[in-house]
Amino acid sequence: MCGFAGWVDWARDLRDQRHIVEEMTETLTPRGPDAGGVWSSATAVFGHRRLAIIDIDGGAQPMTFARAGVAECAMVFAGEIYNFTELRDELRRRGHQFRTRSDTEVLLHCYLEWGAECVTRLNGMFAFAIWDPDRETLLLARDRLGVKPLLYHAYDGGVIFGSEHKALLAHPLVRPEVDIEGFNELLCVIQTPGNAVFRNIASLPPGHIALVDRDGVRQRRYWGLTSRPHTDGPAETVATVRDLLADTVKRQLVADVSVGTLLSGGLDSSAVTALSARTLAGDGAPPVHSFAFDFVGNDVHFQPSVARPELDTPFARAAAAHIGTAHTEVMLDTPAVLDALPEVVRARDLPGFPDLVAAQYLLFREVRSAVTVALSGESADEVFGGYPWFHRPELRNTPGFPWAVAIDSYLPVLDRDLVARLRSHEYLADRYAQALTEVPRLPGEAPEAARTRELFYLTMTRWLPILLDSKDRTSMRNGLEARVPFCDHRLVEYVWNVPWELKTMDGRNKGLLRAAVADLLPAAVLDRRKTSFPIAQNPEFDSGVRTLLRDELADPNSPLIPIIDVTAVRKLLDTDLESGGFWRSTDTVAWLAHIACWLRTYRVELV
Repeated sequence: MCGFAGWVDWARDLRDQRHIVEEMTETLTPRGPDAGGVWSSATAVFGHRRLAIIDIDGGAQPMTFARAGVAECAMVFAGEIYNFTELRDELRRRGHQFRTRSDTEVLLHCYLEWGAECVTRLNGMFAFAIWDPDRETLLLARDRLGVKPLLYHAYDGGVIFGSEHKALLAHPLVRPEVDIEGFNELLCVIQTPGNAVFRNIASLPPGHIALVDRDGVRQRRYWGLTSRPHTDGPAETVATVRDLLADTVKRQLVADVSVGTLLSGGLDSSAVTALSARTLAGDGAPPVHSFAFDFVGNDVHFQPSVARPELDTPFARAAAAHIGTAHTEVMLDTPAVLDALPEVVRARDLPGFPDLVAAQYLLFREVRSAVTVALSGESADEVFGGYPWFHRPELRNTPGFPWAVAIDSYLPVLDRDLVARLRSHEYLADRYAQALTEVPRLPGEAPEAARTRELFYLTMTRWLPILLDSKDRTSMRNGLEARVPFCDHRLVEYVWNVPWELKTMDGRNKGLLRAAVADLLPAAVLDRRKTSFPIAQNPEFDSGVRTLLRDELADPNSPLIPIIDVTAVRKLLDTDLESGGFWRSTDTVAWLAHIACWLRTYRVELV
């Protein structure tokens, strides 16, 4: 896992501009604390920061290779190729020779053998860039689900790219401008493929490559979901899911550094942890190290809700004891969460979900003190249908993105003229309609099943990318590689076509997944209700973010003042703290404080 930045320009000599890419790369040092390097030619400059996971002594980047009679190709790569050993064996049979044990070198040789089509052979989470001087072409590529980020700014005659916004914003040609469309993405809590919030910065969509040459950028999709009838019976379906998940976890445990798991005590993380423990035990390795967290004082302040009906801690302990892990509980106190709010803005380059993201960041900081790689249960709800909107008729049948509820809490506290310009509800409706046109339909599918397919597509393409990006940014800010087995494309492709009746077999939420891991988990965990990521419920958090927001109102130079309705915000600050609910006034207050921090830190220009 690493970070990279680069610049290609066909009109100027970049050898004199190497220092700019060095500065871009320096912003990514937390992603790659182990090593760094810069490679340059007249047309292209690549920079890389490395977190060494496979082949610690080899695999340095940028990596180059010179074919006979042709100038050297150069590559920068972030992520992991989980089938690199099979690919290396095949490439050796085709005459390739290797100097290292790294997946990086295998990836470069995959390109040399198969060109841009090499992406179809990869199993992994990845983003990479390859400069081919023979073709005078830059190849940008991103994994199928978008686990690893890849951003770029294209202009007439060149392109600037990198793993994070901050790398691009360190380039003098890229300004921190956000237009109405980008601000609406934040308000609506969606991630439209290609949109990266900042104007003139694009995100390469998941499952896409981009070929960049003198004529500009040409994107092409190399992977997408395909709908077809599911012909396997219940027993075969359960067995296939188990086999795929077990193989995926086994592949993702491969590393030359310490590996652990994130264990909340929910079905998803417990399944990953149990499969990890079984794999390691079979290899004669020590027990897997698992990590859970909670907020200090949650035993007193926790209020059950529909989204969070119960505390995680008892279930995490039960799962750890049953599986036999070396378990660590990380306790986060409220002052630490408040102090981390500015840091998570710098980690994500964006605001949003302040307490959740701060908790995630602090957890990963503690995990990194013990291991370098952690497997997570992220995306099981997207793949198997665990969210309430898959099950509750009033959410299933309402047109729109079912999670996009915060907007009606945000708009009343924003400046009236800005709200009129935003036309956020129209934006949401347009983006929803656009998404529906993309759904891969199954001819003859019944209306109820077709609606279920729509919900899966919306969730996997507009909601999951937000979660994956947050996990990537907060983990990599700590130099921790977070792996997500449920994003294995083979598992995703298979489960996509499993009928809802099988996904909810025995009438249970994610019944298919429960059946696939039934022999691995204690009954309390196996039968547990869906519970969302914990939030800060200590009144100190509420008072802390209200103080932050009051300080903004007291500062006449605050960048927040021009975009809010000050009277409405003061009224919001005077409301009492609610005991629970899906969206609290605390959440809106924290969001506004986070927006202010973001505007100030990045000197954002709203245009």
